[in-house]
Amino acid sequence: MLSEVGVLTREEVKLIETGLEEIRAEIASGTFPFRQDLEDVHMNIERALVERIGDVGRKLHTGRSRNDQVSTDFRLWIRDSIDQIDILLIDLQRSFVDRCSRDEGVILPGYTHLQRAQPVLANHYWLAYCEKYERDRARLADCRRRVNQLPLGTAALAGTSIAIDRQLVADKLGFEGLVANSMDSSSDRDFAIEFAFALTLIAEHLSTWAEEWILWSTCEFSFLRVPQAYCTGSSIMPQKINPDVLELTRGKTARVVGNLQALLVLVKGLPLAYNRDLQEDKERVFDSVDTVSACLELAAAVVAGAELNREAISSRLEHGYLDATTLMEFLIGEGVPQRSAHEIIGRLVGSAMKQGVPLAKLSLDEFQLAHAALNEEVFEVLGVEHAISAFKSVGSTSPERVSEQVALWRERLGSVNN
Repeated sequence: MLSEVGVLTREEVKLIETGLEEIRAEIASGTFPFRQDLEDVHMNIERALVERIGDVGRKLHTGRSRNDQVSTDFRLWIRDSIDQIDILLIDLQRSFVDRCSRDEGVILPGYTHLQRAQPVLANHYWLAYCEKYERDRARLADCRRRVNQLPLGTAALAGTSIAIDRQLVADKLGFEGLVANSMDSSSDRDFAIEFAFALTLIAEHLSTWAEEWILWSTCEFSFLRVPQAYCTGSSIMPQKINPDVLELTRGKTARVVGNLQALLVLVKGLPLAYNRDLQEDKERVFDSVDTVSACLELAAAVVAGAELNREAISSRLEHGYLDATTLMEFLIGEGVPQRSAHEIIGRLVGSAMKQGVPLAKLSLDEFQLAHAALNEEVFEVLGVEHAISAFKSVGSTSPERVSEQVALWRERLGSVNN
């Protein structure tokens, strides 16, 4: 750009580029001699360049400051990280969608307050996480638009009197636009904090998933077998198989949350414009990216390799009166007000609990005694399989609706098992 506006000659540009490439190769190989007395990485590189190509190297810093250069570099790094994490999120979504072929038709108990509530298809559960990670992807994409604004050329504080072409630089580096105010340019890290927030929500979603699967892998639930490669044994109890990767995923969420909090506190009292406090921003963001990336990579593998314990699930599927809400809605369909229907079915559940039987084992006389509308057709909605088939609303666990959603997700993600 400096050459295009006449600040550098073509020959000077060639010298600078050659010198910088040599320095980059030495840094990559670990042979570059960093010197403590030269303040920072910028001055080390500039001094090395001057030693290689002479006074032409002193022109490198024209029209910019370390302030806007750091902001530019950080944005470039975050932009690349967003793209990489987006790929990892897609891989995790595919792992869930690819389960849908082998788990089709499997019914799980759904919970609220960790109490059995209503039956759901396993595929409905898998797609619930696809939706969460899709919103994470959308947040990253939205964040990327604000990250992808070029600060370079705004210099230290007020801009520069040199007739530079910032738009040319933006085009060369793939930025969508220019940071419009030179004081704002290097003084804020809202783009980094927004990225850290998006990473925190990803970590929270991973932690929720990990917590559920930790519970599911216990003897008390026995819903799930976590792949042995992602578990460890006990040092003293030979029967133990501990879901360590899931526990670490849950635990490492605390680091990501802490990093976000540290960034928010870091900038809370900074005056315009640049302050050296901002040097503390990168370690937090780097750590969050490393942590979330590792958790996403492992999550995709765990999801792909886990196996549902179908026998254990089905053996207790009728426990907990999962079909009670469907029976209540049957009464609503017969014209009974919702609150009245709720009370009637509640009494029937209480009666079944006393007898130690599911609702479907109550007699027709008991149903008729509770309400005349509860005729022999109730047995067509009782039981988890009938209850599942009764769902109709968009977004529900209706087999038809879920099949539609699975097809949409496969098309969207290009899932392997089409």
